[in-house]
Amino acid sequence: MLKPGDKAPAISLLDQHGNKRSLKEFSKRQVLLYFYPKADTPGCTQQSCLLSEIRGKVGRAVIVGISPDAPPKQLKFDAKYSLGFALLADEEHVVAKAYKVWKKKSMYGREYMGIERSAFLIDGHGNIVHAWYKVSPKDTAKVFLTALSK
Repeated sequence: MLKPGDKAPAISLLDQHGNKRSLKEFSKRQVLLYFYPKADTPGCTQQSCLLSEIRGKVGRAVIVGISPDAPPKQLKFDAKYSLGFALLADEEHVVAKAYKVWKKKSMYGREYMGIERSAFLIDGHGNIVHAWYKVSPKDTAKVFLTALSK
């Protein structure tokens, strides 16, 4: 698992508009990078909408979401809820694996690989300040705001 002080793994993914995005474009700014399992599902919608609601309270910090969904599905999710921040498509799970959030999961006795809902606060130099593995959808915005206020 990644921990505070670790260098944040590089990102190069398409956003919901089909534009290539990377962490480097946010240099000198803090980034909340959160991983969610699937766009437009109850938990992911709650998490993303709560983060959207606090955008005006985070100063220059940037919120970026990542899921395995393709850009068109991310765009539909963004438009439906007016999220207003970058949603990146990690269809090959490359970034999820680098952040150690691509895990074996189990539901109704069936095992499968999927995203472990997690969030990372990354400083303006690309270092991890906080790593929240298994963060709940309703707590992501709260822990982010608390971390920013310190």
